[in-house]
Amino acid sequence: MTASGAVWRNWGRSEQVRPLRVERPASAEAVQRAVQAASRAGLRVKPVGAGHSFTGIAVAPDVQLDLGALTGVVDDTEAAEGRLTIGAGTRLHALPKLFEPYRLALANMGDIDRQTIAGATSTGTHGTGLAFGGLATQIVGARLVTGEGELIRVAPDERSELLPAVRLGLGALGVLVDVTLQLVPRYLLHAVERPEPLEDVLDGWLERVRGADHFEFYWHPHTDSALTKTNTRLPADAERRPLGRVSRWIDDELVANGVFRVACNLARPIPQVAPVIARQAERLSSNREFIDWSPAVFVTNRTVRFREMEYAIPLAEVPGALREVRQLIERRGWRISFPVEVRAAASDENWLSTAHGRETGYIAVHRFFREDPAEYFAAVEQIMIDRGGRPHWGKMHTRDAEHLRAAYPRFDDFVAVRDRLDPEGRFQNPYLERVLGPRVGASTSGVPRA
Repeated sequence: MTASGAVWRNWGRSEQVRPLRVERPASAEAVQRAVQAASRAGLRVKPVGAGHSFTGIAVAPDVQLDLGALTGVVDDTEAAEGRLTIGAGTRLHALPKLFEPYRLALANMGDIDRQTIAGATSTGTHGTGLAFGGLATQIVGARLVTGEGELIRVAPDERSELLPAVRLGLGALGVLVDVTLQLVPRYLLHAVERPEPLEDVLDGWLERVRGADHFEFYWHPHTDSALTKTNTRLPADAERRPLGRVSRWIDDELVANGVFRVACNLARPIPQVAPVIARQAERLSSNREFIDWSPAVFVTNRTVRFREMEYAIPLAEVPGALREVRQLIERRGWRISFPVEVRAAASDENWLSTAHGRETGYIAVHRFFREDPAEYFAAVEQIMIDRGGRPHWGKMHTRDAEHLRAAYPRFDDFVAVRDRLDPEGRFQNPYLERVLGPRVGASTSGVPRA
């Protein structure tokens, strides 16, 4: 345990806090002791991962738990069935090397791998592909410390009724110490990245997402084209044809990070150059094809700081919603330097998953971290709400419990589990109080309906 004097900031610099103290437990038992000590002192506890959420979901007003010591493969006794138990503080970028001896891989990934596995799953991180759910759908078991300091296991053979809540728990149910993942045999991806006319992509949206293993696209405001990314899964023994080091560095580091960072800093004091930047980005968009191991294709290195809002809407609503966003930007005369990202995911049954009960399209908007995103995000948010949108838990939004209760059929069931596992509100913070509402007392009737 160390006394804190430092201010903690998230990656996007949208949240900060000075915890009363920071603890760095190195075992499940140490997490228990930390929670029990906080309980005796009447303090709140929040675990923190990589700080990659743009909301205040990980803000710790009292005791911050840094789980950086809870890493690596904890249990591999079920590796033959494709299941490994991983420490909650393990970073996603460390997983490929950990999985390599077992020749296993995540079934799907997002395009950023800086997060911890607990942070990514607890906030609903996802990739793209209509046959695949978010990262949390790959969890088949977990151990967590409850608000009363009890270490419990949730798995198909133990408290299985809690799995739909615990897989994506927002950090509201307890402190995850490890998760058991259902993995797949490692595989290659055949990546095709092409600029295409935006209207053609929107007109063919449903066909494209249904016809590919993984399809997504980026649209730079002020342009008429989209950068499409289509990834096809191949077996591990297929021929690997990775990008050359020089070409990858030019595309992914020099242009996507170095040149783009300079451009964003220039557009901040001179917004009029944003359309010029967008057109240059359009001209420099990747037009490439390669085959590589899945993490090398899914993940893109992002070093330019930004702030993000993402909404999940019914799959068929995506073309209309993006056209509205485009019209909005043109009508308001805004100068937007960051692209809009569009993805899709399968329906799943996790209670607070943004894809709960429906095939889902995702539209994410961004602004450079030195720019004020409020007006842009608020206007886009209204477009998404009008189309049945659900906000990503780790990305900026203004929704509260009253709105979210109507958006999630199992919202009250989740809140009841929260009240049962954290009866004193040990894991609450201002963000969770806003999106889940205040604690109304422990559940006395057992677990909500399964």
